[in-house]
Amino acid sequence: MSTLAVPASEVIEAAGQAPGSQHAVIRSAQDVARIVSGGAAQGSNARIVIAIALGGVFLDAYDLTSLAYGIKDIAREFSLTPVQVGFVSAAITFGAILGALFGGYLTDRIGRYRVFMADMLFFVVAAIAAGLAPNAWVLGGARFLMGFGVGLDLPVAMAFLAEFSRVAGKGNKAASVAAWCPAWYAATSTCYLLILGLYAMLPAHQLGWLWRITLAFGAVPALVIIAVRSRYISESPVWAANQGDLEGAARILKRSYGVDAVVERGEAPARITRTASWRNYGVLFNATYRRRTILATTIGAASSFGYNAIIFGLPVIIASFLQQGPLTTILASLTLNLLFAFVGGLIGVRTAPTVGAWKMTALGHTLQFVSLIGLALIGHPGSGLLVALAILLLGGYLFGQGFGPGSHSMTYAALSYPTSLRGIGVGFNQTLVRSASTVSLFLFPVLAAALGTKVFWVIAIAPLASLLVLLAIRWEPSGYDIDSEDYADERDAAIA
Repeated sequence: MSTLAVPASEVIEAAGQAPGSQHAVIRSAQDVARIVSGGAAQGSNARIVIAIALGGVFLDAYDLTSLAYGIKDIAREFSLTPVQVGFVSAAITFGAILGALFGGYLTDRIGRYRVFMADMLFFVVAAIAAGLAPNAWVLGGARFLMGFGVGLDLPVAMAFLAEFSRVAGKGNKAASVAAWCPAWYAATSTCYLLILGLYAMLPAHQLGWLWRITLAFGAVPALVIIAVRSRYISESPVWAANQGDLEGAARILKRSYGVDAVVERGEAPARITRTASWRNYGVLFNATYRRRTILATTIGAASSFGYNAIIFGLPVIIASFLQQGPLTTILASLTLNLLFAFVGGLIGVRTAPTVGAWKMTALGHTLQFVSLIGLALIGHPGSGLLVALAILLLGGYLFGQGFGPGSHSMTYAALSYPTSLRGIGVGFNQTLVRSASTVSLFLFPVLAAALGTKVFWVIAIAPLASLLVLLAIRWEPSGYDIDSEDYADERDAAIA
């Protein structure tokens, strides 16, 4: 398959649409892809669709983070051993592994819209069940169900972000996909803000309710998304066109993209690109996609392993390793998320169209490796200066995560494959990423109890491994018209 990219300047003209116009003629799925790649019209709903997709990412992050602070209270209430704490902590990622495996396939098979709305229901039911859990078994089961929703959501959310954005310029596909990162950190910060507010309001003898309220609150944003879905969310026009439904794609372009598209069919039927199949998982390792798949999964797995250990263990690190009290632990976790992770994520979005994903990811991993080695060398800080340095190094790790692998692990996962493979590609990526998360969430409580601050030596292996693979495979997805690969055979035939 050829990987010839279509220059952004040719996107609109090739579809029969003059620059600046809001009218177009579409004769094939390729025309629909070119219109979308050229950018939405002013005043369209495309940005709202992207915002709602990011709302799904917000839910994923909130639900994954919401157990972090309360895990000590849960262990005490249910009399859990460190191994049992690891299982409860990892239940959500066990669910996410299965959810990603099936979610990627279903996203390509039945469409983005249906899967997105189904996973919102998982979030509502699971959040309420977790908040009311009478024992660790019910809590683990609810978190598993919640994880299944997370696994379903990420492939479809990444598809929406990629398929409602332009190829080049400000707000391009890479920037839109990278926006998942600040959305993620906004969710973790919201979680800590909620915990801080509850900590201030609840009487001391009722603080055991804090983790329950925090978990149950995850149902609220899911209900909001369900309430607004019918007005703004629609199917991806590129996906619809790839199924042969050009009329449906034209309606979506009008509704969500602000483009009046007229379908002109020739004698030949509309071409349907690669159909969804479980065999497409094998396509991820053909000559065209093998190196991209290896790079995307390595970045994602390494990022997830290290990040989950740090962000989930952040309250434990601050409270135990740095010997701080509950209020200081909450405030420090919130501050680190906002000042370092969230700001880093915004930088990742802004630099995606200009600097690119490869350079920012390599730089981020380098900063993470240095920060973890510094934390391992400091150990238990004995003075105020060393405590400040340790917190700064934690911030450095989160800052590198924000602008580097945090932003661009999904850029690589979503933009290494065209529309026909995107759901499968992200689903496979997330299956491996969530496997790494599961190992990380299970091992961190065990290793932290056994190794103390020496656990940072183990975590440092993750960014180092990913950095080495980045140096070996220099694939840059930002600014590349990846969806044109679905139509490369047609274009090559036309040129010949």
